[in-house]
This record gives sequence, structure tokens and C-alpha cells, in this order.
Amino acid sequence: MAKMKIFEYPHPVLKQKSEKVNRVDDDLRHLLNDMLETMYDADGVGLAAPQVGVSKRIVVIDISHPDEGEEQKPLFLINPEIIWHSEEKSCQNEGCLSVPEQSAEVERYKQVRVHYLDYHGQEQEILAEGLLAIALQHEIDHLDGILYIDRISRLKRQMLLKKLQKLRQEEQS
Repeated sequence: MAKMKIFEYPHPVLKQKSEKVNRVDDDLRHLLNDMLETMYDADGVGLAAPQVGVSKRIVVIDISHPDEGEEQKPLFLINPEIIWHSEEKSCQNEGCLSVPEQSAEVERYKQVRVHYLDYHGQEQEILAEGLLAIALQHEIDHLDGILYIDRISRLKRQMLLKKLQKLRQEEQS
């Protein structure tokens, strides 16, 4: 496994709609493993392929807490698609590895049902709520070229991006 580079806003790959995966093979599983290692190394709970420069519909998620003694429970999702969502929504604070050290309140569906192919290419469905539902919606957005900052008000987005720019300037000096 190898750690990959995480692309940050405003890199153009983050705004592209990702291509559907046609075949699950060893090369794809290798990519999934590398993405998982990259996500763990960056202390994330989810990572979509566009964030590592690959414009394919692939996501890895793990909402477990190994630091609290929980076993890691990675989810590998190929061609994930939300096939149902609750009417009820909730607002939660979200961050993103592609928009480092920033966060904002984002409104999402409370529950979602997602259809996908797993690590072995088998069709699966998952009904999720809480952090898992948020992570699934966040990462699937990435596959459609949508960042969480696209789902907040223009004013909040401008303030957040200003803070991000200031952070980058401080890192360079």
C-alpha cells in the first residue's frame, strides 16, 4: 500500500464528474487499499477517488474509532448511488481533507440508502444514519464534483475560503 497525494481546493479534478467503474479487478482493489491508507494517515473518515486525482466513482469510508479501542471497519464503495433518502434533514459540522482545517454546518438527509459494489465487485445496499449517512452523502458529492462548501451560503463560503487562503499564506512564510 502507498500513501497518495490529496488534492486541495481549488484543484480542477475536484469539480469534475467521475466516471463509472466498469470492472472490479486487482488494480482497482490496489487503488482502494492505497486510498484507505491515505485516509487513515490524514485522520479522515472518508475519501473519494477525485481527492487523490482519480476521476472514478470510488469511495472509502471508516467511521470507527480505533483510538478508543474500536476495530477498524472500512467500507469500500464502487459506483455508490443514493437510491432513497428520508424527508427529514439535519445540520452537522463537516470538514474535508481537500479543504484543510476548515469546517461548516451543512444540511444533509438524516437517513440514506446506498446501492454500491463492494471490494469484491458484489452488489450491496446499506441503510445509514448519523455520521455514516453524512459521510456517504459527502463522499458521493465528491464523485459529482460537489464539495461541502458548495452546499453552504455564499457568505459563509467566502469567509471560509478567506481563512483557507490566510492559512496557506502562513504556511508558505
